[in-house]
Amino acid sequence: MEAPAEIVLANNRKARFNYAIDRKLEAGLALTGTEIKSVRAGRTNLSDGYAKIDRGQVWLRNVHIAPWQNAIGFEEHDPTRPRKLLLHREEITGLTGAVSQQGYTLVPLRLYIKNGVAKVEIGLAKGKRRYDKRQTIKERETRREMEAAIKRRVGRGPGRVEG
Repeated sequence: MEAPAEIVLANNRKARFNYAIDRKLEAGLALTGTEIKSVRAGRTNLSDGYAKIDRGQVWLRNVHIAPWQNAIGFEEHDPTRPRKLLLHREEITGLTGAVSQQGYTLVPLRLYIKNGVAKVEIGLAKGKRRYDKRQTIKERETRREMEAAIKRRVGRGPGRVEG
């Protein structure tokens, strides 16, 4: 039996609410031995994270990866240390130009294992205003109401007798 090609370990739902995502990229993640064990155990938090371009390299900052519990004899890592993102030079150049524009930032959207390698999906995002967030909430509620109405309607088929 084959292992699944992609195992999602952490999602950043807050980012999708607070930012309008324009473009998504997949990047490798440089981790230490104890960090990858913690990531595989699902002990990560992306909610406050962001990526920053510094001297031609992209760094993932403020992402919390808990120390591995069984790290006896190993040095514990700093949970929120900057971690290098592995991207091609052309991708970094394109991101540098986009981030230098007003209001754009890089946010981690999800962390996953793909073919045994830790990957992070980063999004080129622009912050939403308060009224944009209200619009998002309104659309979500409308969609839920429509789905509930459809379920109620489908529940009453032609062969059913209500009573």
